[in-house]
Amino acid sequence: MTATPSTGTESVRTSYKVRASELVGRNWLNTGGKQLALEDFRGKILILDFWTFCCINCLHVLDELRPLEAKYSDVLVTVGVHSPKFEYEADPVALAAAVERYEIEHPVLDDPELVTWQAYAARAWPTLVVVDPEGYIVAHLSGEGHAAGLESLVEELIAEHEAKGTLHRGTGPYVAPPAREGDLRFPGKAVALQNGNFLVGDSGHHRIVELGNDLSTVVRTFGSGVKGFADGDAETAQFNEPQGLALLPAELAATLGYHAVIADTVNHRLRGLNLQTGNVTTLAGNGIQRLLDADQARAAVDENNEEAWISELGSDPLGTSLSSPWDVLWSPKTGAVVIAMAGTHQIFAFNPVTFALSVFAGTGLEGLADGGPEASWFAQPSGLALDKEGNIWVADSETSALRRLVLADDGSVATVESAIGAGLFDFGFRDGAAAEARLQHPLGVAALPDGSIAVADTYNGAVRRYDPATATVSTLARGLNEPADVQLDSSVDGEPVLLVVETNNHQLVRLPLPAEALLVDEGASQTQRPKTKVAAGEHALTVRFSAPTGQKLDDRWGDPTQLKISSSPEELLLSGGGTSTGLTRTLELNPDIAEGVLHITARAAACDGEPGGEIPMHAACHLYQQDWGIPVLVDAEGETELVLDLRGMDN
Repeated sequence: MTATPSTGTESVRTSYKVRASELVGRNWLNTGGKQLALEDFRGKILILDFWTFCCINCLHVLDELRPLEAKYSDVLVTVGVHSPKFEYEADPVALAAAVERYEIEHPVLDDPELVTWQAYAARAWPTLVVVDPEGYIVAHLSGEGHAAGLESLVEELIAEHEAKGTLHRGTGPYVAPPAREGDLRFPGKAVALQNGNFLVGDSGHHRIVELGNDLSTVVRTFGSGVKGFADGDAETAQFNEPQGLALLPAELAATLGYHAVIADTVNHRLRGLNLQTGNVTTLAGNGIQRLLDADQARAAVDENNEEAWISELGSDPLGTSLSSPWDVLWSPKTGAVVIAMAGTHQIFAFNPVTFALSVFAGTGLEGLADGGPEASWFAQPSGLALDKEGNIWVADSETSALRRLVLADDGSVATVESAIGAGLFDFGFRDGAAAEARLQHPLGVAALPDGSIAVADTYNGAVRRYDPATATVSTLARGLNEPADVQLDSSVDGEPVLLVVETNNHQLVRLPLPAEALLVDEGASQTQRPKTKVAAGEHALTVRFSAPTGQKLDDRWGDPTQLKISSSPEELLLSGGGTSTGLTRTLELNPDIAEGVLHITARAAACDGEPGGEIPMHAACHLYQQDWGIPVLVDAEGETELVLDLRGMDN
């Protein structure tokens, strides 16, 4: 659908009316057991949020929508349409846990077969569809960052439908679920203390817990337990879904005045914790989700210009924006805290002595690409571990991959390598040769004494083992409930023991490290979405993009847009693959291939500034990117054109 912006506002309204489709799924959550239909929302402004709980961009949208839901609670209703990417996400028990974990306070439709997803022509996570009080679609958006435009649209719809008498004020259909009891609630990461206890990111309680060696006694807590942001003592400090923790060397900690670094994920900050006084301070992050500056946005689009890749972010860490730091690690070789920056698909580094904050590896583009730090792609990195050579292993969750940062002698990243993983839409549960092995959304990683790597294979409910010497994968344990972290527990005498953070069972557990690992093969999978029929031969691809009001394309150094296209199998594309500028491409599809997946990445760089005017020197710039995996069936009666909307487009 095309957009018709209104004068002076960032409007996202469509130029014509289309009736909204019925909301069809397996079940409704957060409604007190009531099954809802589209008619139940008549008279309200309805936002359909097509999401999946693995997706960091979807989690960002949940937080973007909260202020709108609160401000317009009597006229606006959000419905989360859960459309799973991974097989595990179709489990209704796992979905219910995710709805509770992320404190979603609106109805959620469970759509495991993607029926409603398909009816609303969604092609990417997240997608937002706005329905007016009369049941007509008035906006269709992809990606995140639409809060300002949505607020303008809601105001327009309120005025319009109050005048028509079609707006009905009052409470919505949300019913809060029962509160969960227990000492831990959806713990994320843990780190061993010298006294034999463990420091745990108790993310569901928005606090840090020191847990006794028995894994059940709460020794101390840090943070009030109320979601928010505040520095201060152990009782008054506030966190928002803290995840990873890292302990600093004792001598350095004594100098700095804090002992642990915490990834305060939803606050988009790094926090410091003094274990002696309980005092919490902020080390980095201004609380604003990160936007790229002009040079970084340009460099990310121009992937061939490696010299333009900007690593240093300055010496004012408190003034720098971060985006969902998920794990942290002290790296002696670099003399820095390494950060899995899930929200920008990068690895950052923070030097606590010089206060320098830098991009350690990754362009910020989402995908699986190896090479130098300025060329590598990650997809929601969520776990870090140090091996005995000083190299850093990464659980790269959205590509279901295990990656390794090989460090040079000076502590910089020499290269990024993939040990396990095939791409954004490939996953499974398969052991054996690493090239064929599959994981499913891993969140944690640990180095074992024999040089092998343990992986918390979260959505497979397992702990896997990668052996670099033989390039093989095996299974150490299974039957777990969303293991988010794993490490070797050296506090227990005798045979080696693994410590696992079992998030959805709200506990830490010990598992013996087996003498012989299992070999499991439950197959490799790809994300299942409705297939598009396409004709063989020439196929026109167009990605539509329009910079939001108040921004303009950054064309100071040439075309600021780019397409990267590939296929699986590779033989599906006879021509038209590869990377080049522009958002149009002619593809040639192989008539001898019956079906496959077109992998399309589109991106554009836009900066704050008015059309026709100059971009200010220090303008905030934005990298708009969307990744699609379009399943296709080659058919003589199929389409010869594919049109997609890049996120950030007002459509």
